[in-house]
Amino acid sequence: MPDVSEAAPSIHPPQPEISRRTRWLPSLVWLIPIVAALVGLSLLVHTLAQRGPEITVSFRTADGLTPGKTAVRYKAVEIGLVKSVQLAPDQSHVLATIALASSAESFLARDTRFWVVRPRFAVSGISGLDTLLSGAYIGVDAGKSPNRATVFNGLEVPPPVTSDASGKQFVLRAQDLGSLDIGSPVYYRRVQVGQVVAYQLEPNGLDLSLRVFINKPYDALVTADTRFWHASGIDIKLDAGGIKLNTEALATVLMGGVAFQAPDIPYTAGITPAAGSAQENRQFTLAADRSEAMKAPDELIPQLAVLNFDQSVRGLSPGAPLDFRGIVVGQVRSIGVEYLRDKKSFRFPVVVEIYPSRIGLDQRELADKKYARDIAESMNRRGMRAQLRSGNLLTGQLYIAFDFFPQAPPASVNVDGPMPELATTPGTLDEIQTRLGDIIKRLDQVPFDQIGRQVQSTMAGLTQMLGHADQLMSHMDGELLPQAAETLQDARRALQAADGVLNADAPLQQDARSSLQELTRAAASLRNLTDYLERHPEALIRGKAAQEQP
Repeated sequence: MPDVSEAAPSIHPPQPEISRRTRWLPSLVWLIPIVAALVGLSLLVHTLAQRGPEITVSFRTADGLTPGKTAVRYKAVEIGLVKSVQLAPDQSHVLATIALASSAESFLARDTRFWVVRPRFAVSGISGLDTLLSGAYIGVDAGKSPNRATVFNGLEVPPPVTSDASGKQFVLRAQDLGSLDIGSPVYYRRVQVGQVVAYQLEPNGLDLSLRVFINKPYDALVTADTRFWHASGIDIKLDAGGIKLNTEALATVLMGGVAFQAPDIPYTAGITPAAGSAQENRQFTLAADRSEAMKAPDELIPQLAVLNFDQSVRGLSPGAPLDFRGIVVGQVRSIGVEYLRDKKSFRFPVVVEIYPSRIGLDQRELADKKYARDIAESMNRRGMRAQLRSGNLLTGQLYIAFDFFPQAPPASVNVDGPMPELATTPGTLDEIQTRLGDIIKRLDQVPFDQIGRQVQSTMAGLTQMLGHADQLMSHMDGELLPQAAETLQDARRALQAADGVLNADAPLQQDARSSLQELTRAAASLRNLTDYLERHPEALIRGKAAQEQP
């Protein structure tokens, strides 16, 4: 059998020719994704480079917080963004995760404060109105602590004072809060210079402390002598001095306020005002009103004395002034009543506080009983007495006045007891009442009943007399009036006849004139005769001498 492999020709395909091709160039289609990848990579690198630390801030609610939209701003500059908002495991609050910028690492201080800025309407004012259009954001107050933290408790309201504010804080001790609140203004001579930033009740539960912030440069006005007082609302005071109305500003009527001022200490008080401003966090007492705050600095323990009055003390109240010729030297502390068994009567002891420095006395000198007794007895001999006086007729308020009454009856003083007992004298109102009582007693002694009966009988006689007079007038109208008319006519005729007789050319007038002339000549002859007789009285016996006869 023939070998087929040798006889048949070979069937292998021809081998391809391999030739080296030229250099490959990418197509323009690939250029766009490459550029996009490069841009994305650069953005990723930039984002990673700008990315800062993440912090967690707890808030009571997530109102206004939107992940990816709510920004974190400090002085209107965006320094972060809310990344996520989650409910806390105990469901009492929410946790907001905030991604800060790399340049905001300084805000990791432990005392940094965060709060949600949203529209707020409070007594202290309106804030956050710009968020009505832009939406809520988280505000930041940069802290200064060297310690770092990543977990913070957010504030529910914006802080009244930020850490970058210039000024000082002071602590005020008060009995009650009144109408004050955080954000209430602080005034100096009715100019707002600060505000209340915090308050808390003391552990003893009896008083509280307030923290006020005074802006610079007004913080230099606070010295050791500065007095603080409540300036809330309208202060109406009704006492022996009348009605007093005080207020700082209209805003205090609604939200209250605090006022402060250094007292105007007179030169004669011998007190030098404190120099320099007070240190920060210094404590002051918050008085109830301005008058209480501006009281003169007296002894810590005033001198107590007892004034025993026998008259009514209605209108006298604790705190009423103790006056010595227009100068307030103390005040009333308490009022009581005491029964005197030996006299079977009551008296009203009034305990008063006297400040000896206001009348030029030293309390240390008064500690000497002999010295105090000499002063008390000397003033008592000169007639010094305590007297209740009316301070206001409208309100009926009373006050106690010390004065000298030289005509006052003798009285005794006692300075050896626990409290000195000083002499008193009845008030002017009591004197008036006593005199009125005497007048009333005298009036009671007048027999008004007997006088009334006599007046009644006299009035009856007058009535009877008037009746007779009426009858007489009626009789005169009927009978006497015609006769009176005839009598008047006769009188008229007589007057006419007299007028004719008295006429100048009437015969009667001429005869009367002649008669008067004869009387004149007779009088002259009689005068001559009397003159001759005065010279020759013997002529009455012998007659006229011959040589004298004609």
